[in-house]
Parts: sequence; C-alpha cells; structure tokens
Amino acid sequence: MAERPLDVIHRSLDKDVLVLLKRGSEFRGKLIGYDIHLNVVLADAALIQDGEEIKRYGKIVIRGDNVLAISPVELE
Repeated sequence: MAERPLDVIHRSLDKDVLVLLKRGSEFRGKLIGYDIHLNVVLADAALIQDGEEIKRYGKIVIRGDNVLAISPVELE
C-alpha cells in the first residue's frame, strides 16, 4: 500500500524537521502540529541559511502555501 503524504508527516510529529519554503528559506525545528493545508507549527524553530543557524524564533506557524518540502532531520 502506498504511503499518504499526511501519514509521513504524522510520523514526524515531535521530531526535528527541516521545512523548505518557496522563496528559498529553510526552517529547522520540532514539528508539534500540522493540518491538511500543510500549515505547520514548529517549536524551537530557527532560520537556516547555507547550513548555518541565522536566527531563533522559538514557536512559529508556517503557512502551508509557502511549504515546498518537509524533511526529517538526523541529529549529529
């Protein structure tokens, strides 16, 4: 059986993810919520640029129509 996108996202709840946005921005944080529109809530969120943390935001909501991809993050 094929996996559904929301099932994959659901398995990432309470885990660190990288969220890629349409305009090239990247945010890393713990995924603590989402909805069917791919609006996502991240805790301990940080703006990432060239692999480096630029700014910390704490808890943020990212509007789903800006999201290109959501990827699990493997901690080193």
